[in-house]
Amino acid sequence: MKKIYVLFLVIFVVACGVLGGLIGARRGEVQERIITINSRKYAFEPGVVRVSLGDKITLKLESEDVAHGFYLEGYDFDAKVIPETPFFWIRKPSEGKEYDEEPVESYTFTANKVGKFRYRCSIGCGAMHPFMQGELIVEPNYLFPVSIGLAFGLALACIVYFRFRKGYGR
Repeated sequence: MKKIYVLFLVIFVVACGVLGGLIGARRGEVQERIITINSRKYAFEPGVVRVSLGDKITLKLESEDVAHGFYLEGYDFDAKVIPETPFFWIRKPSEGKEYDEEPVESYTFTANKVGKFRYRCSIGCGAMHPFMQGELIVEPNYLFPVSIGLAFGLALACIVYFRFRKGYGR
């Protein structure tokens, strides 16, 4: 009979953890990440950036050789970066002109969409320009809710186990 209760407790703890992960009502502390992306013919460094959902991302852009663009799909962010300058220009479509450009040292946004978002060079920089791209991967963060669910499940399982062990449940 005790084996059935132990099996019940294990199933209960796992179910509470999974339920907490699926509900995902809250997540842990939001991380602030500063990411420097270096542009050079015909690559971005780093080529892949991984962040968690809800992270606050500060982008700094640099160029080693020629003027490059940086367009982040899904977030509609477009910038132009020139070598040996401490800032870059955010490119915004405007009426009458192709772009309005605003110089900044960094750009901050919140990673509020889960998925893979390609970033690519948006200014022609040579023959291999179409292949100059990278990925921003925004991953869901289930660690906090799963941990809380497992803790509650374990606490409840202990209460149930010790109650039956003392004979209260008979």
